[in-house]
Amino acid sequence: MDSKLKGKFIGLWKKYFDGASLPIVFSYADEGESAHMVRPPTGHRCFIADLSKVRNGKSLCFAIDSIGCAGGKRYLGFSHETMPDFEYFLSCGIPGKLEGERYKKFPELVKEAMKRIPEFRAPARCIVFKPWDMLEERDDPDVVIFFARPDVLSGLFTLANFDETDPNGVFAPFAAGCGSIVQYPYLEKGSQRPRGVLGMFDVSARPWVSEDVLTFSVPMNKFVRMVENMEESFLITPSWARVRKRNNPRERES
Repeated sequence: MDSKLKGKFIGLWKKYFDGASLPIVFSYADEGESAHMVRPPTGHRCFIADLSKVRNGKSLCFAIDSIGCAGGKRYLGFSHETMPDFEYFLSCGIPGKLEGERYKKFPELVKEAMKRIPEFRAPARCIVFKPWDMLEERDDPDVVIFFARPDVLSGLFTLANFDETDPNGVFAPFAAGCGSIVQYPYLEKGSQRPRGVLGMFDVSARPWVSEDVLTFSVPMNKFVRMVENMEESFLITPSWARVRKRNNPRERES
């Protein structure tokens, strides 16, 4: 990780988004020497719940056995299996056998939707998550993830579109919470024009984040461009200054 980029972003983030949390990042690796390996869970555990520790300052490494839900294993690229009767689980369920989440109207819709989910295989044995300010020289992040409130999201959204002609420089796929912050932004890094991804709309994942928080995730190659654009963008205008003041408790009190 370029230490100059790390420090530059921390300075600019404080300047334009002071009061908002720094992002976390992830990278795939065969070893997670610089992060704590998460032990296998004793039962079902939502992957988003584990990420709260990273957001609170701890670097964590996950292998396939560290992940406590089938969806997490799938959307982090470690497995391609789905539970039996998954199309019923995600829709109407099976009376007396399986309760449905009712995220899709019919089982047939689930089957068709699953065909459209892009192929994704983890490129290494582990995935390592770190807070931005704990990155080291040897780190090479794949994706940057912000857990943010609406005002901050508006800034990230607008910055991501600053140097784009396509109005869809940011998109929000229908996906599991972990899919929206790992699978989709990771695949975007190979695009000719990588996009940002809005996420955490997954109702099952919502209990593990604050009620006023969604996510914005972006591949590192796109993120570098965003950082380079910050000081010539709308962030230097009075329009953003008004939003920034509202977002920062200290400025609101002044």
